[in-house]
Amino acid sequence: MNEIHTILIVDDDEMYRHTLSLILTENGYDVTVASNGVRGLDHLRDGNYFIVFADVHMPDMDGIEFLNKALRISPQSHIVLVTAFASIETAVEAIKLGASDYINKPTPTDKLLALVDKIKQRDQLSARSTDQLSSMTFEGTSLNIIGKSRKIHSIFEIIRKIAPTESTVLIMGESGTGKELVAKAIHLSSRRSEKPFFTMDCSTLVESLFESELFGHVKGSFTGATATKHGAFELAHGGTFFFDEIGNISLNVQSKILRAIQEKEFRRVGGTQTIQVDVRVIAATNLDLQQAVDQGKFRDDLYYRLSVIPIHLPPLRERKEDIPLLIHHFITQFAKKRRSSVVEGVSESAMELLTNYSWPGNIRELQNVIERALVIEEKSRIYPESLPQNVRHFIDHQDNQLSLAAAEKKHIDKILALTQNNISQTARILEIDRKTLYQKMKRYRIRP
Repeated sequence: MNEIHTILIVDDDEMYRHTLSLILTENGYDVTVASNGVRGLDHLRDGNYFIVFADVHMPDMDGIEFLNKALRISPQSHIVLVTAFASIETAVEAIKLGASDYINKPTPTDKLLALVDKIKQRDQLSARSTDQLSSMTFEGTSLNIIGKSRKIHSIFEIIRKIAPTESTVLIMGESGTGKELVAKAIHLSSRRSEKPFFTMDCSTLVESLFESELFGHVKGSFTGATATKHGAFELAHGGTFFFDEIGNISLNVQSKILRAIQEKEFRRVGGTQTIQVDVRVIAATNLDLQQAVDQGKFRDDLYYRLSVIPIHLPPLRERKEDIPLLIHHFITQFAKKRRSSVVEGVSESAMELLTNYSWPGNIRELQNVIERALVIEEKSRIYPESLPQNVRHFIDHQDNQLSLAAAEKKHIDKILALTQNNISQTARILEIDRKTLYQKMKRYRIRP
């Protein structure tokens, strides 16, 4: 089933869930239901849903809380709030928070289907405008974010929306996913683009030096302070300050950063003069800061101050359709640096290995693997022999541990990719009928 036909209904009213599900299913949509917000969020973590209908009034988690959490988990989904007449004002407010639309209870069939069609048309117009977009680039810089997947396009859209604002941004994602790249993209798209972009790697500085590096110090404030020093925060005045891996700083320093962000002022170490500063703060982390807050390792007030606009970067294994684009980019980039490279592309067998590898180091690891292959390979294409052993043996290792069902799911995924999601052609290759293929896809939650 195409992703545009997948719908999730989250409502504690069993009769309403059943009615909505029946109408949508009869009109060709693949529908999943959840009786509360927690289960709804679990479904969003497990699969891709084009539209999510969520009730405003639910026990344990209301529609507004669900909306905020759902947009973090699945920013590409269209969230539609289901409201009673008395809660329309709440629904309108939710539109400002990121909901795509709202609909009243009870819901006439024609209005329900008209709303779904409207969202589809809106999405298709947006898709047409970005269909050819495979990177976000900036004139005069070497910065570009590569990708054509829905997940990376949602990142493009988020950057465009938030760049003109002054809101703080928290970028979350595994190491190597490109958090600093996104921070720079926000800066270059903002009104501060001509001003400094200053990065501080919080994972490399010891605590005793951190405050001095960030805020500076006055002469004689400690042993070795032979002159007054301007701190990084002051040097970034007028521009953007990027805290990389902010989850590594101590609670003591966290409190001083919070005050500097809130008050837009600070004092140098050993100084008494208050210094005013105008910076936009962007932070990044590969840690679960909410968990760190729960464990008392990160201040909750700083977490909420930083995460006014949260961005979740997907790991490379969740955007495999972008891997060939990234590989082409790295080959081109390497060729410009070293004109002696003879490699122009990747063999089919090597591309299959590269696409199916899990990439624990994400884009950074992929870049290193391609650079290594380009140095080793003497032919016009990269072949498996030029790839590291862990990449070459990954598929075999995975296949040896697959159950029969997992192996069947993997094979269906592979054939769907080969036929570019052509259901009829896939069914012929698998020697099954279309109905059986649809049943297997639904069983394995395959959404081409």
